[in-house]
Amino acid sequence: MPLFAASPRTRGRVRVRRARARHIYWNPVFRGSRESLIKQNEEIDRLQLPRIEDEAQLDDLILRRQLVPLPESESLVVAGNLPADRRYCRPWTATFLSDMSLAYYEEFGRPLQVTSAVRTVEVQHKLRRHNRNAAPETGETASSHLAGLTIDISKRGMSKQQKRWINAYLLPLHQMGLIEPEEERRQPVYHIMVSPRYEEWKDLLQPDNVLSLTQGSAGK
Repeated sequence: MPLFAASPRTRGRVRVRRARARHIYWNPVFRGSRESLIKQNEEIDRLQLPRIEDEAQLDDLILRRQLVPLPESESLVVAGNLPADRRYCRPWTATFLSDMSLAYYEEFGRPLQVTSAVRTVEVQHKLRRHNRNAAPETGETASSHLAGLTIDISKRGMSKQQKRWINAYLLPLHQMGLIEPEEERRQPVYHIMVSPRYEEWKDLLQPDNVLSLTQGSAGK
């Protein structure tokens, strides 16, 4: 018998310890759900936005400025592996990204990173071939990336303090129905769908709200 062989009792305890070690408690503020996907698609239908079928339709929307480039800056970077023709979003989503990334940069001195933005139905169909967790390209739970109003922000490398700040920033916007966020578990991103009501709220209703929102998030 090997010197360090475990007895039957010891082996049982080792299995329990290993099982406990594999269990990681995960209780996000914005848990992804079927209901959230349905809500995102209801907003797309309310706005009568198309789910972008292919490259030709994508190019047409870009040409007509219904999709605009992601607002890259000192405070917002785009993942290097994101293709050039998928670095676009709706104008109000770009406004939201500019506001949030600037506030985050002023708080932590580092930029936010966008890992995904607009997708076509063709791209989503290919994605689902090797990623079973990806949303479908059709139906009531289809990916909201297909309408161009959703972006994914990387949470890779973020500290607990930075994640708390993100949650505190997003929560009031979510409660007002201006965004529909999800913190994904299997991929290290915040998935955020932005309603055009965000831009209306900022520019027409309460122009000082973005500043007060930023101040309220500081230190949380």
